[in-house]
Amino acid sequence: MQLTALPTSWNIDQILDDLNKLGFALVDNAYPLEYVHDLVRECGLHLEEFRAAGIQNGVVSHIRSDHILWIDDQLPVAQRHINTLQSLSQVLNQAFFLGIKEVEAHFACYNAGEFYALHRDNPQQKNDRMISTVFYLHEHWQQDWGGQLHLQDKNGKWHTIQPQPNRLAIFLSDILHEVLLSKQQRLSITAWLRSGNSIWNN
Repeated sequence: MQLTALPTSWNIDQILDDLNKLGFALVDNAYPLEYVHDLVRECGLHLEEFRAAGIQNGVVSHIRSDHILWIDDQLPVAQRHINTLQSLSQVLNQAFFLGIKEVEAHFACYNAGEFYALHRDNPQQKNDRMISTVFYLHEHWQQDWGGQLHLQDKNGKWHTIQPQPNRLAIFLSDILHEVLLSKQQRLSITAWLRSGNSIWNN
């Protein structure tokens, strides 16, 4: 893993406490605005390359309608975010013994009328996704534009998380969640911190 220092604005103790008690955590004002501007620009330059996420091997899924672009070394601005998540992985490994080994991520675009129905990123622990993250990279958002992350915490309580610009949502991959219908174009980076042989200890 290529490690990058975590932003000083991130309250790591709070993140760990919230993940432990609730199964999710939020980081607002995650990055300097200059970096967010560069990220939005890089995303926008590649929007024509996005593909429908709900089509896999020619089969159409009816639970999602967003569009995605996987992030690799050809997207250097977004790769900086991935490097930061790799550093976060080391902190989570030390705190929760998750054995996270890698980060996979893609840009996500929800156009008006698009959504992602209720699901789990790691249903019944059938894959190696341990932690899911969503970083909202649009520069402006209004509450009545929809696109909220709706999730159920470890205690069974439901939360509606606004896709506030420069906000990072972090949650256990086996948590039930959905993306509510968006009324405006909503841009984000979805990433999973993956481990091939670890199980979250509840």
